[in-house]
Amino acid sequence: MFDKCFSQRRYENAHYNFTNLYMWRNLYSIKWAEVDGYLVIKAGRGEKQFMLQPFGPDAGIERILAEMAGYCTENNQVFKLSGIEKFMIDILEKWRPGKFAITADRDNYDYVYNSKDLIELKGRKYHSKKNHVNSFLRNYSNYQYIALTSEWVPRCVETQLEWCRKKGCDDDAMLKGERDAIIEVLIHWNELKLTGGLIYIDEKVEAFSFGEQLNSDTAVIHVEKANPDIRGVYPVINQQFSANAWRKLSYINREEDMGLEGLRKAKESYCPVKMVEKFIAILK
Repeated sequence: MFDKCFSQRRYENAHYNFTNLYMWRNLYSIKWAEVDGYLVIKAGRGEKQFMLQPFGPDAGIERILAEMAGYCTENNQVFKLSGIEKFMIDILEKWRPGKFAITADRDNYDYVYNSKDLIELKGRKYHSKKNHVNSFLRNYSNYQYIALTSEWVPRCVETQLEWCRKKGCDDDAMLKGERDAIIEVLIHWNELKLTGGLIYIDEKVEAFSFGEQLNSDTAVIHVEKANPDIRGVYPVINQQFSANAWRKLSYINREEDMGLEGLRKAKESYCPVKMVEKFIAILK
């Protein structure tokens, strides 16, 4: 049902797929309902409650928005839509002209790259990435890139737990929630039908990544984890996963930076070709 609703128009937001909503459902208290063929989703943490834009055909969407607004009124909540794409702003303005306060949510813009760029790392702008990759190849010439299949799941879970021991996940609610989300996806690997890859060195999984096709020409990368003590392993899993899984697609969406300075610097360093803008709309 989710897939059907998400396939009715071209969405570019990395969150608009079943996997993303499923894996984060506990941390963000995600709840959903089917309303006359539309998918309606609410979420939030603590007092920060919001809804996503309704998913379904454009015809009739104003009636669904009215029901969503009515639900919020009945439950003494502000009608707040988060992560909406540009086209939804036009729909909201047509439905209730001048009634929404709309702001750009830069911290949640998605970074989109040419898949060819991530595979080839050509040109001066990727010089430092190439240096990291070459350093890795010199030191770990015996590495293997292997497609992530169900038999590799226990090894990837071990890698995730080791990453968490180094990063102190138990002391950080977000990292702990991310850990649990990743492990749950891995446990349900066959049901979710994702695509993944891993870096294998000396009988140990030192990096893994997984994602899926988001729309007709774009893949979305849900997770990328690697041993932080191995120089170059992150650029290598990025490059190898792109080359082996997504060469036939034009773009790769590597999701948002959440306003984290280090993550923003890392994502910008790969030279995105576009950003998927997202907005917050609050009914006045």
